[in-house]
Amino acid sequence: MKKVVKVLGLVAVIGFILAGCSTGNAKKAKDEVVKLGVVGANNEVFESVKERLKKEGIDLQIIEFSDYTQPNAALAEKEIDLNSFQHQIFLDNYNQEHKTDLVSIGNTVSAPLGIYSSKIKDVKELKKGAEIAIPNDATNGGRALLLLQSAGLIKVDPAKKQTPTVNDITENKQELKITELDASQTARALQDIDASVINSGMAVDAGFVPTEDAIFLEPVDETSRPYVNIIVARKEDKDNKTYNKVVDTYQQEATKKVIEETSKGSSIPAWETFGRK
Repeated sequence: MKKVVKVLGLVAVIGFILAGCSTGNAKKAKDEVVKLGVVGANNEVFESVKERLKKEGIDLQIIEFSDYTQPNAALAEKEIDLNSFQHQIFLDNYNQEHKTDLVSIGNTVSAPLGIYSSKIKDVKELKKGAEIAIPNDATNGGRALLLLQSAGLIKVDPAKKQTPTVNDITENKQELKITELDASQTARALQDIDASVINSGMAVDAGFVPTEDAIFLEPVDETSRPYVNIIVARKEDKDNKTYNKVVDTYQQEATKKVIEETSKGSSIPAWETFGRK
């Protein structure tokens, strides 16, 4: 009888140990961490994605950066796993300048660039010699100049395509002063200048509703494709199942609703217009 008790006791102990190992492995699977770099504090959309990813056993950690220069460097150095703050042209330019190999794995939103002002209500009210701020990085700066051209304020050399610089302005009848600033400073500069070209995310962070407050807003059509915001990974991770699960979870109806609520219709779910990536 004692032998039977000992055997049963040993079985129980082994069962307990195996159950503990099983629970630990299950917990480990549920705690798979993915670090996502973003710019700015307006991250309600990814917070909603984070909540849904918990059900998939993925812990999405949102890492906030203050400007556009940091998230790609952090991704290349493997300090984070993914980032989402840029469009394809910005990424292409970064890869070329820094000899990195970062790739898009999914579309997020189309976020129109806008011209804003605290002094006037229409671009036609800009006076001769008025000062306008634009982002100082090559891709957003070029995009801003094309926006000013769309608004009828300047003309740029068409040979420069999507990346003209201030040196490529071929017509400036109003002698506008174009001031280049870090993108994070374009909204803050409004009190000191006549108008500013502000990225949608920065505008929302500053309290603007782009569709209501911009005095001129970038049109969204097929020419907007290069400016679609994307989720980016290192090239060797482009087929990573977990990272692509982040994209799948982002590109859902639930995310679309949060985008509409937080941007008040100013950002458009890009995967519906331009596909998954």
